[in-house]
Amino acid sequence: MPDPVDPIPPSTPPPPLASESGTSSTGLPSNVAAALACIPLLGGIIFYALEKNDRFVRFYAMQSIIFGGAWVVFAIIWNVLYSVLAGIPAIGWLFALILWMIWAAWSIGAVIVWVITMIKAFTGTRWDIPYIGPIARAQVDGPTTV
Repeated sequence: MPDPVDPIPPSTPPPPLASESGTSSTGLPSNVAAALACIPLLGGIIFYALEKNDRFVRFYAMQSIIFGGAWVVFAIIWNVLYSVLAGIPAIGWLFALILWMIWAAWSIGAVIVWVITMIKAFTGTRWDIPYIGPIARAQVDGPTTV
């Protein structure tokens, strides 16, 4: 006698959420997408626009947008100050030297923060850049009510 066939097929479970599956809506694993989103400004804009579901990737993308924006604003302010102060006769060279030292310290610090952020994102850890992280978290998670 043939085996009875179950007339009701087993139900398939719903697809997992992006955070449960480890894959973002971009098709990349969440940690890889988040690490790529850490590329200041450009990577953040691209992944914030493409990623709609994975809050981990969106957080790192927003943090990258804010961090990259701060980097651009600092560069503009530095260029204006350098243009004005370095042109002062007799002491302009001193201002130029001080401003170059500030620029070097800022750039080294920014690259270190960028590398740490990419490593943290790649390992799957949600890490806040001081001052920038809470702003990015509020933008991604929405306003919190107390």
